[in-house]
Amino acid sequence: MLNTLSIRNLAVVESVDVLFYPGFHVLTGETGAGKSIIIDALGLIAGGRGSADLIRYGCDKAEIEALFELSPTHPVWETLRALGIAADTDEHLLIRRELTAQGKSTSRINGQLVNLSMLREVGEKLVNIHGQHEHQSLLRADQHMSLLDTYGDKTIGPAKRSYQELYKEFSQVEKELRDLQESSQKAYQMLDMYRFQLEEIAAAELKSGEDADLSEERTKLSHSEKMMDSVAGAYEILYGASGLESVSRAVSKLDDVAAFDERGLKPLVEQLQSAYYQLEDAVFQLRDYRDGIEFNPERLNEIELRLDMISGLRRKYGDNVEQILEYYVKIQQESDMLENKDEFIQNLESRRNDLLEKLFIRAQDLSEARKRCAGDLARQVEGELKDLQMGRTSLEVRLEVQLDPDGYELNGQRVRLSKHGIDTAEFLISANPGEPLRPLAKIASGGEMSRIMLAMKSIFARHDQIPVLIFDEVDTGVSGRAAQSIAEKLFVLAKTCQVFSITHLPQVACMADHQYLIEKQLESERTLTKVKHLNEEGRIKELARMLGGVEITEKTLHHAQEMLNLAAAQKASRTASGQ
Repeated sequence: MLNTLSIRNLAVVESVDVLFYPGFHVLTGETGAGKSIIIDALGLIAGGRGSADLIRYGCDKAEIEALFELSPTHPVWETLRALGIAADTDEHLLIRRELTAQGKSTSRINGQLVNLSMLREVGEKLVNIHGQHEHQSLLRADQHMSLLDTYGDKTIGPAKRSYQELYKEFSQVEKELRDLQESSQKAYQMLDMYRFQLEEIAAAELKSGEDADLSEERTKLSHSEKMMDSVAGAYEILYGASGLESVSRAVSKLDDVAAFDERGLKPLVEQLQSAYYQLEDAVFQLRDYRDGIEFNPERLNEIELRLDMISGLRRKYGDNVEQILEYYVKIQQESDMLENKDEFIQNLESRRNDLLEKLFIRAQDLSEARKRCAGDLARQVEGELKDLQMGRTSLEVRLEVQLDPDGYELNGQRVRLSKHGIDTAEFLISANPGEPLRPLAKIASGGEMSRIMLAMKSIFARHDQIPVLIFDEVDTGVSGRAAQSIAEKLFVLAKTCQVFSITHLPQVACMADHQYLIEKQLESERTLTKVKHLNEEGRIKELARMLGGVEITEKTLHHAQEMLNLAAAQKASRTASGQ
């Protein structure tokens, strides 16, 4: 669950620290008071994109911090370990997000810096925000398959992953085959060019690293005279009387008197002796190096010509010999493919057909898994809708094969293959008995859409283990008994996860376990949004405002008290019955 939320300088919020509890929470207040800012803050915590426009006017940055308390078995801990984020054993998770006026965003999980994609991966396992725009997504048939696959992940997931693994391989082979078939006109032009290039590179008989070795040898040969003068001169100086012989005489003189001061003088003698042997070794190496210096103008000319030839190849085929040789192997393979194009096409077609046959089998397995889950999902949604005063509603998740005249033949039909399979899915609904099933977009009202979405969220909440579920005015477009049923459903849903709801309906607010008043205040000529956790008396006053508007009378206060009493009795009854 979400324990605490701290917000600094976000929109009209200057400083807010809120404690939350298990159960059902409602956020109420006048329109424009800033209720959605709380939702925006949690959206940022969950990895939503931030903007400098969200920062309070005149401030350098906005800060949001959320503390979650989770069970040791919650899936988010495995996600954290996979991302390399330290996971404490005290079951607490701290997320901090900062937005700067320069448009920069900084995120930390348990004090460790993370990027936005990592935050989003963690956040999607902690917070699910149902905004009003999700009603529109439910009207889009292209979103229905995703909802079905999410619901049936345990059954559909393995079949879908198996299908997509093979589909990726099939798509690659299909692309290679298409590219090869479409390259017919260019093939012969390319083949002539490749042949010329292969002959030119092969004739050079290049060796890996050759250019670097030749450059080094050229440098030596070009400066051989100067090197001879310097090396020979150094050898003469060191080997003559002023070099080794001088050091040897110095050692001999000191050795005669070293016995008189073994502690002070003897170590110096040993050091000079060591230096003598090292110098002697260096002198002999200089002599050998001098004898090996080569004066060879012919060899130098050969190297110059060779390097000039390699330079010409480098301008065409690569920055060095290694890249030229890599290019040679590449065009050799492509040339071989072009020369044997018909054979390659035949092999690819055979491989494509084998993969297609296997892919159809996996696609049909995926379709069967979806059909099993589709009926189960429809029954569960109907059950939830019954609790939401839509007991006569029938729902069907209709699965059909995607037909495409340019597709692949399956059982006498041309079907389209996509990364999601061969199916299309659409939710069909009949709001009243005797009426035909029709698409949601054609018959569902705003209130019905709210309840259908709430029904689905209730079902998904039992599967995805997300601890915090947030509804932004899910009760829009409903009233009376329907509003009461939504309130009861949210209360029941809060038994499995922590539920937050922004609402303007007193029927929903009175069923909450905790109510927070969001209101604007004017301090020092600045507008501030405040969040207040209401006690019993505060809830009565706020409910009376929601019932009666600006004018709060004794009757509205009494009505508010009565609503709270009835709600308490209803909650106690549901709790006692195990709902």
